[in-house]
Amino acid sequence: MRHLLGLLSCVLLISSTVLSQAPKTSSPADIYHSIEKLNFLGTALYIAAHPDDENTRLISYLSNNVKARTGYLSLTRGDGGQNLIGTELRELLGVLRTQELLAARRVDGGEQLFTRANDFGYSKHPKETLEIWNKEAILGDVVRAIRKFKPDIIINRFDHRTPGSTHGHHTSSAMLSVEAFDLANDTNAYPEQLSATNPWQPKRLFFNTSWWFYGSEENFKKADKTNLLQMDVGVYYPMLGKSNNEIASLASSQHLCQGFGRLTTRGSENEYIELLKGDLPNDKSNIFDGIDTSWSRVKGGKEVGDILYKVENDFNFKDPTVHLPELAKAYGLIQKISDTHWKNRKTQELVAIMTAIMGLHLEATTKTPSSTPGETVSIDLEALNRSAFKVILKSVNINEEKVSTTPIPLHNNNAYKNGVNFNIPTKTSFTSPYWLLEKGDLGIYKVKDKELIGLPETPRAFTVNFTIELAGETIPISRPVRYKYARPDKGELYQPFEILPQATAKFKDKVLIFADAAPKRIPVTIKAHKDSIKGSIALTFGAGWQIDKSQQEFFIAKKDDEQTVYFTLTPPATENESFITPILKLNGQEIKKELVTIAYDHIPTQTVLLPSEAKVVRLNIEKAGENIGYIMGAGDEVPTSLAQIGYNVQLIDPASITAESLSKYDAVVMGIRAYNVVDELEFKQRFILEYVKNGGTVIVQYNTASRWRDQFEKIAPYELTISRDRVTNENSEVKIIATNHSLVNFPNKITTDDFNGWVQERGLYFPNEWSPEFTPILEMSDQGEKSTKGSLLIAPYGKGNYIYTGLSFFRELPVGVPGAYKLFSNLLSVGKDKVVSKEKIKG
Repeated sequence: MRHLLGLLSCVLLISSTVLSQAPKTSSPADIYHSIEKLNFLGTALYIAAHPDDENTRLISYLSNNVKARTGYLSLTRGDGGQNLIGTELRELLGVLRTQELLAARRVDGGEQLFTRANDFGYSKHPKETLEIWNKEAILGDVVRAIRKFKPDIIINRFDHRTPGSTHGHHTSSAMLSVEAFDLANDTNAYPEQLSATNPWQPKRLFFNTSWWFYGSEENFKKADKTNLLQMDVGVYYPMLGKSNNEIASLASSQHLCQGFGRLTTRGSENEYIELLKGDLPNDKSNIFDGIDTSWSRVKGGKEVGDILYKVENDFNFKDPTVHLPELAKAYGLIQKISDTHWKNRKTQELVAIMTAIMGLHLEATTKTPSSTPGETVSIDLEALNRSAFKVILKSVNINEEKVSTTPIPLHNNNAYKNGVNFNIPTKTSFTSPYWLLEKGDLGIYKVKDKELIGLPETPRAFTVNFTIELAGETIPISRPVRYKYARPDKGELYQPFEILPQATAKFKDKVLIFADAAPKRIPVTIKAHKDSIKGSIALTFGAGWQIDKSQQEFFIAKKDDEQTVYFTLTPPATENESFITPILKLNGQEIKKELVTIAYDHIPTQTVLLPSEAKVVRLNIEKAGENIGYIMGAGDEVPTSLAQIGYNVQLIDPASITAESLSKYDAVVMGIRAYNVVDELEFKQRFILEYVKNGGTVIVQYNTASRWRDQFEKIAPYELTISRDRVTNENSEVKIIATNHSLVNFPNKITTDDFNGWVQERGLYFPNEWSPEFTPILEMSDQGEKSTKGSLLIAPYGKGNYIYTGLSFFRELPVGVPGAYKLFSNLLSVGKDKVVSKEKIKG
């Protein structure tokens, strides 16, 4: 949600999606806090690489204690991470994590910025990172962010001087920041940006250090702290009723898909920042020391300050409306300021304060969550002044279209309501994240409209502009058109109003595996986004594939209804990889999009339009066994993938696990990070190991040892130590070292060719120590590193087999990597070669 009332996004108001979308309300304490920030003309920018990298303690401290405008520049949207709460990965995970960042900023009072960098996965060195990102382009994005945000202070989360010691994205974010610090004021650097912004020179650049970067607390105590500033970020805010570290804990807990929900902390807590560039403050307790942060820094600002400082000093908490004449006068003076940066910023803040004081409720809502170009939508307008102060509604426009030009007095608590029919222009763009509109590269998203670069979201298609008159001043105020509705179990709810195509189509499965030459009946679901749509649908497909019908007609009477049509697809006789795409033809238009909805309680509902396609793979694959039990962990699509090759996959409720309940399965698979996130496994582990002992096969996919419970020190029947070892280059050489083991021979012969076409990584969190009962199957490494043998381990236990793997099957199977399917089939078939041999003998 755009921060139309950004200054008033107080931590006291945030608890759920309902509040993140609903109109803001403010107490006198909130308003006073906003006036303090209005009177501070200093800006700070925090820079790191990913969502959840940011130090919310420091961002909140700068925003709420120092009162500075504070931003967080995250170079990526976290697209390469994992997801602990759902199945969204890659681009969709980036959309989710973007919204979690915005939720965090609504809590700590900061603002959110981005570059076009794509989080392509873990990187071990900034050299690799900057090559994949396209250093010059992302450096330009950082320069652009500095020029637009105009920070006096920049703080890096990571140390630019230690390449190779941590995630390459982390170090790269700091390196780019250090370089951009000087380039932002150089007119010869990225001159094409200067048509929309101006050169800017920040005053100081810091590194947010701590004892961790010194190796130990003892080393840090001994270190020379001449260039360090220390801040106690545990300060308590009586006006807000919370301490800074309580706010910070709430903010970082918004990163739920990364498992960052945490306990709240209270009490004194120190943060340290090391000066990298600029002058060291004389007063080391004041990061802005020596920088004019008063209204006097702006030409024409002294008169404004004379008014607003008086309002702050004499603030009337019982009746803040007494300040409206002075605030209106200050508004008029701000409009005369020639510095457009400060004029626009402080106008936005001051308008938010005045509307909060009056309880001025301005709203534009629809009764439908979406519409299509060319349609007419009903918009309900409401304007309500909840004060005795005289306010006149002079006009109402939707974008540039006039709705009302007759002045209407807004009397105390008497609402102005009006319903209008608005014709959506036929050329209106569809709603979707702007960085996903075109297919990007591995390291960078493509953004055609350069003015969008850095924005957290695509600007809303339609806004309603209310123009009011207050104490002789004419003040325009914008609100986005939103969808408002109610649910019996949640009450009043708001979500963004979206513009969609007339219809979209999607496949049930994004990857279709043909294990033999038999044809498959492929369902394609068409969803209507308006009433009475009629058209045809056809499929595009690659050479060697055959389809039974060239096209099919469809008709859907009601909006939001769906119709499923079926095509029969016949694969080639030999192994092949291709894609199929549905093409909808309606009223002379071709639509090749699918609609994805991302809905969680802690973020506003997101709609994403993506190219609709499915990967089709003809495999010569064999399997043994039929019934697979799957214990879901953090969330993945592996069960669906296994069903594609003919397995009967049943999701197991961990609470129902007994020795008897597991005995019906040919193999049991633990989903990714199951031991990190499934509490019941504390009590069910003994049954899982008993199942193996009695002849079963258990496959445990990767877990993170640093985030599991003490009781899972032994997740395996023998000693097994999980490390942070990983192989991040998906093209790294793989050696099969247990060449005679059935795991790479039955029922499919696995060769090094089966590791071609992998995506993002080979694997992660490999064991680095194990007991001799385990047999390592593979050996691999990233360039220049020592080889690891911990990616795939197997050990007999009793009559069965226990397998641990850090290979990233959760990424490879959903995108249809053939070799990953063959190898996983072999894992599920362990021990079945003996059964097959006996059957052959009997035969």
